[in-house]
Amino acid sequence: MDNPLRYQMTEYDCGPTSMLNAVSYLFRRDEIPPELTRNIMLYCLDCFGEDGSTGRRGTSRMAMMFLSNWLNGYGETGHLAVSSRYLAGREVNFSQNGPLRDALRRGGAAVVRLDLEGWHYVLLTRIEGGDVYLFDPYYHEGPFDNAELRVTDEHPCSYNRIVPVHYFEREEISAYSLGPFDTREAILLFNTDTELTEDKTVEYFI
Repeated sequence: MDNPLRYQMTEYDCGPTSMLNAVSYLFRRDEIPPELTRNIMLYCLDCFGEDGSTGRRGTSRMAMMFLSNWLNGYGETGHLAVSSRYLAGREVNFSQNGPLRDALRRGGAAVVRLDLEGWHYVLLTRIEGGDVYLFDPYYHEGPFDNAELRVTDEHPCSYNRIVPVHYFEREEISAYSLGPFDTREAILLFNTDTELTEDKTVEYFI
């Protein structure tokens, strides 16, 4: 919408940053209540580092599940036209009829947990053909060594990476893979005022 998406401030806040980016992507600035921003930050960064420091191992899967449920309940109160659904395990895949691909086709967004030299959260905003368009909150200067992983700064309100779908589907731990099924998770988010029906999906033009 009218908010450029943001990069994480530390090595650990990819989870809350990606959730805030999802809200910024789906809603106008004047629609977003400040308590939503506060609660996203409040519920995340719950994992302790080896020395007991708060937040130094990022955000747990349990916290992301709780946050997804809170957002869905918040939408039901009428404060914001948001809905959210938490996916885990084998539900998190890019099959043609799966909920992840369906959400992106209907104008929604998805925050997924994947590998990027460690577990990491990113925002998916679009799928077209064999490519997924995403905003990775970890700033990367210049291109990747692998030319299949494309970096762009031309769409700051929607995406900064274009990654082939088959990277996500890999079960082995490697760049942008969702990894083993038992570790997978995704949070689907919609603006219920703009969400498309199943028989009317987004068409992209470049």
